[in-house]
Amino acid sequence: MIGIVDYGVGNVLAFANMYRRMNISYQVVETTKDLAGVDRIILPGVGSFDYAMAKLNESGLRENLDQIVLVEKKPVLGVCVGMQMLAQSSDEGELPGLGWVPGNVKKFSLEESAVKIRLPHMGWNNFSMTRNTQFLHDLDKDAWFYYLHSYYFVCSDVADELASCDYGVKFSCAVNRENVYGVQFHPEKSHEFGAKLLRNFAEL
Repeated sequence: MIGIVDYGVGNVLAFANMYRRMNISYQVVETTKDLAGVDRIILPGVGSFDYAMAKLNESGLRENLDQIVLVEKKPVLGVCVGMQMLAQSSDEGELPGLGWVPGNVKKFSLEESAVKIRLPHMGWNNFSMTRNTQFLHDLDKDAWFYYLHSYYFVCSDVADELASCDYGVKFSCAVNRENVYGVQFHPEKSHEFGAKLLRNFAEL
């Protein structure tokens, strides 16, 4: 059972619709009671880091999610800002992140970019796989995903990177540490490639 966390941030309905079309069981999680029977968690997110973290902290779900992810070791997938929340901190805000994957979140630098870029990074891009895992099974360089962000995840341990994307600078667009996964792009908006990735997550 996939638990899609609804804490007021993120396109929960889009994830629900994709899993419904794939005939994969899911549960929209709004309360701790909704977590019963869930064996995988999706943490969506849009907007600013501090806003998303504040909403999650206020939801009453944080302690239970820590238990499920850190103690029970159930798979969790953070998406977009949900991925950034996996880090310890973000240059975008002052609140601490979840700290489930060591690292911090940085803003794209127009000065450091090898080519002229615009912010936010918006549109379709492929990625280069760093580690081939079940999570990215059957998703090669021809797989394209939709991005919308101005900040990116920097892993403290480079071994936690699953895939990278190039937008003037090379950045981690998919990470994994034990049972914790994150993607900077939006699989729920990425058609057949996104559906494949979400199916892979359901089959971990």
